[in-house]
Amino acid sequence: MKYSELGTTGIEVSKICLGTMTWGEQNDEKEGHEQLNYALDHGINFIDTAELYSIPPRKATYGSTETIIGTWIKKRQRRDDFILASKIAGPREGLEYIRENGQFSKPQIIEALDGSLKRLQTDYIDLYQLHWPVRKTNCFGLLGYPLSGDDEWNDNFIEVLQTLDEMVKVGKIRYFGVSNETPWGVMHLTRIAEKYGFPKIQSIQNPYNLLNRTYEVGLSEISIREQMGLLAYSPLAFGLLSGKYFDNSAASDSRINQFPELSRYNNTLSQEAARQYVQLAKENNISGTQLALAFINQQNFVTSNIIGATTMEQLKENINSIKIVLDESIIEKINTIHQNIPNPAP
Repeated sequence: MKYSELGTTGIEVSKICLGTMTWGEQNDEKEGHEQLNYALDHGINFIDTAELYSIPPRKATYGSTETIIGTWIKKRQRRDDFILASKIAGPREGLEYIRENGQFSKPQIIEALDGSLKRLQTDYIDLYQLHWPVRKTNCFGLLGYPLSGDDEWNDNFIEVLQTLDEMVKVGKIRYFGVSNETPWGVMHLTRIAEKYGFPKIQSIQNPYNLLNRTYEVGLSEISIREQMGLLAYSPLAFGLLSGKYFDNSAASDSRINQFPELSRYNNTLSQEAARQYVQLAKENNISGTQLALAFINQQNFVTSNIIGATTMEQLKENINSIKIVLDESIIEKINTIHQNIPNPAP
């Protein structure tokens, strides 16, 4: 396994992070525990979850993933062996059942954090993240600029950072990160934190894969210059980049087949680009999965690559991608495909 520093914390986290959002929906507790044990046995020390999980979000499964991790933590009794990240969900249509569609106010942050700590059966979370911006902006595949310039929004960033600072001081969280955030949001929070002495953003968890390289425009420079690296999610674009949907090896309960409403990757251009990447992988005697993950692992602005698996075979292949190094000729061919079909799934 390879490791990199989480922001400016001095903590070394594995370049591969174990994602968990299928646990409680596509994976049960036993399978989740099996994945956790295997991952730690193979050098992974970074686990990412969220109060919202499992995915797709439903009231019946809210918090189920954290609960599965919590029973494993209680059984293992070795909390210092790994770095644990979770997220607070903001208001969003269809999620009104989460703290009555709660905002990022001080009472809501404390309630969400305490709920996560209880489900996780731990006294602290190493990295606590805002799951998405609580304002009208570009995220979750939204292109174009949705604002007119006079839109009203609740700029309570000072309250958010002050509350997170208090949670750090009482020991409930160690560090703070953002997710699905824009360059403006990252730098606005950074300015406020510097002005008032609040916690610094240590990471940015955004989508990044061969079908969506929009992070490279703007945010990648911020990651490098401000030392807040990317935690890349959806590295396989819901499995499309593995090639399994092209050779009919995808199971009926695979993500795109089972939850077509979730997939922003399953469009004509995404399929064509993915076919070309998978073919490039075959020409170089590696799998589409290895090509897609290795590309992310090699980026200098990436702190960790968040993998997700529903089977142990997938988990093993994902972890083994850390051994693959793509040479310049392969990178050039990847970039040629990207230039011809740029970001088909933002």
